[in-house]
Amino acid sequence: MTRTLAQLLPGNKGKILSISSTHISAKLVELGFISGSEVEVVFRAPLKDPIAVELNGCLISLRLDEAVNILIEDENQL
Repeated sequence: MTRTLAQLLPGNKGKILSISSTHISAKLVELGFISGSEVEVVFRAPLKDPIAVELNGCLISLRLDEAVNILIEDENQL
């Protein structure tokens, strides 16, 4: 099932398919958000923004307006 990273709940994992926004894609690619990488949502702030994700052994904080641009294949729905 294809979703955005912002839609995943803590503990859920997914494989990155693409980044839909061009204005932020360079920043995300530099952080390691590339197609085929596995990402896991680790934490959501009490007001749901920001979220913390684990990617390549690193913990990265993202705003929801950034996370909605990352399309993933939800591995929890397979």
